[in-house]
Amino acid sequence: MTSTPHVPARAALSPWARIAAAVLPVVATAALGSVTTQAEIPGWYAGLNKPAFNPPVWVFPVAWTILYAMIAASLWRLLGAMPAAGPSRRGWRLALAAFLVGLALNAVWTPVFFGAHAIGAALVVAVAMLVMSLWTIRLARPFDRLAAWLLVPYAAWVAFASVLTATILRMN
Repeated sequence: MTSTPHVPARAALSPWARIAAAVLPVVATAALGSVTTQAEIPGWYAGLNKPAFNPPVWVFPVAWTILYAMIAASLWRLLGAMPAAGPSRRGWRLALAAFLVGLALNAVWTPVFFGAHAIGAALVVAVAMLVMSLWTIRLARPFDRLAAWLLVPYAAWVAFASVLTATILRMN
C-alpha cells in the first residue's frame, strides 16, 4: 500500500502580488476608457441621437467607478481561490481566462465606440462582453461565490449598455 504525501496548498501569489494582479488590469482598463472618452463626450457623443432612457453623462463615471471596484474585488477573490491541484485547477484556470477575456473586451469597447465611432462594432463587443461576464459568473461560482456575485451588477450594466448601444445604432 502506497500513500501519497499531503502537500499543503500554497498561495500562488503573495498578498501584494495578488492585489496588484487584481487591481492593475482593471485600473488600466478604466484609464484607457477615460482617456478615449474625454474628448468625445462634448463633441461626437453629444451630437448623437439618444433614447429617452439614456442616463445623464455624469452617471457613467459614477457607475463605472463602482463597477470597476467590484470587478477588481472579484478578481482578487478569484485569484485567492486557486485550488491546490487536480481537475478543479483546470476549471479555475478557465474561470480566470474567461474573466480576463471579458476584461479585455471591456477595454476594447470604449476605443471602438468613442474612438472609432463604430457603433455597430461596439454593439458586437458589448454583446460578447455580456456573454463573457455571464460565463465568468457561472465558472467562478464553484470557486468563490462572492467573486461570482460581485460580477452580477457588472453583467446587468453591460446588458443595459448593450441595449443602449443597439438603440443608439438604430437611431443614428
